[in-house]
Amino acid sequence: MNKNISSMSILVVDDAADTRELIRRQLAPHYQTVLTVPGIQEAIELLQQQKFNLVITDLKLLGASGLELVRYVRENFRNTGIMMITGYATIEGAVTALKQGVEEYLPKPFTNAELITTVSRLMLKISSREEIKNDYDGKDKYGIIGNSKAMQEIFSIIERASRTPATVLITGESGTGKELITRAIHYHSKRSSAPFVPINCTAIPEELLESELFGYVKGAFTGADTSRAGFFQTADGGTIFLDEIGEMSLGMQAKLLRVIQEKEVYMVGSRKPSVVDVRIISATNKELRHLVEKGLFREDLYYRLNVINIEIPPLRDRENDILLLISYFMRRYALEMGIEQPSISEDTLNILRSYPWPGNVRELDNLMQRLLVMGSDDVIKPADLPGYMKAYASGSQQNLLKTLSDVECEHISRVLEFTGGNKSEAARILGIDRKTLRSKLPPENIP
Repeated sequence: MNKNISSMSILVVDDAADTRELIRRQLAPHYQTVLTVPGIQEAIELLQQQKFNLVITDLKLLGASGLELVRYVRENFRNTGIMMITGYATIEGAVTALKQGVEEYLPKPFTNAELITTVSRLMLKISSREEIKNDYDGKDKYGIIGNSKAMQEIFSIIERASRTPATVLITGESGTGKELITRAIHYHSKRSSAPFVPINCTAIPEELLESELFGYVKGAFTGADTSRAGFFQTADGGTIFLDEIGEMSLGMQAKLLRVIQEKEVYMVGSRKPSVVDVRIISATNKELRHLVEKGLFREDLYYRLNVINIEIPPLRDRENDILLLISYFMRRYALEMGIEQPSISEDTLNILRSYPWPGNVRELDNLMQRLLVMGSDDVIKPADLPGYMKAYASGSQQNLLKTLSDVECEHISRVLEFTGGNKSEAARILGIDRKTLRSKLPPENIP
């Protein structure tokens, strides 16, 4: 085991003495410190006295929920890993735990091998995270890598937005990191110990969106065998993130507007409102003002959502951050894969600097993973890059006379040619979804 990992410390929280002792005996030979306590108060006292790299907690503790401890750790010790064990494992319970900051979820009964494997996997992730943080301290404010002037302005807005309960609208191209900024606002606000619930409006079918957001009562529709709370009730006291808000139908927009105005929701099938205290942060890669002008987005909702606006710059406008991000992702994935980090030739860096990055940070992230997985040398050369990128070698001047839209269309055409016309693969390479790809396709490529 890695020396850094073996020197790490673990706090185990479980009200069953035999379970605490079992976990301690299994982990003590592998880690420098393994301490156990029966409850949340004892855990908090120890956390305040010394550093722990990992907290392992049961979901159900005597008179309390392990999620209370999860929220406390996430609010006060952001770099500490959290693993949850439970004898009451359900898919819904696991999803809730993961949304609130749990990184590993292990149902009882578990074998010794399952325990050691799960803890080892999480400790490797924590160790990598801490090594990267040490390398990038001061360059990753709010957990976001960036030193450019554009990102410094974003950090300033995040700081101000974190101090208020106002709604926030985040705009920017796909792959720029809208959810990262939302999380930064939430976890630096007074709501940080309450739930953060991210929702992608395009990932939920329109006919299910209302019941998913607001919940439903038993018998509301066929298959509603029990009542179930929606995402707004789950986020009560915290923050809900509505991504791709521009895709929401006018009918749902009216219902969302009512939630903002009245601070209450109606579960599907119920005539009685439920009061909720939820901060709404929304995001879109579309121009909502244009949608308003076309009658596709409610003007009153637009103004309600857009109290604070954060416009994230595309990666091509953050040239000073490109090399920093390349270095960050290379080191991160090399550590995770347990391999030596390769160097990058100057010619390769020149290509990466001149490339327009239509998929933004997400595309850069994907490329760095690919280069590490597929690389066979200790130096990454231009030949290792995908074919569609090589057109940016030698700093061609002819692109300077073209519009950004023309350059983007040409690049998308190259990627489609590279994938043999496979739009799903092209979207993956570009770091965007199929719907966004379709909206950017040159006319001749639209079926």
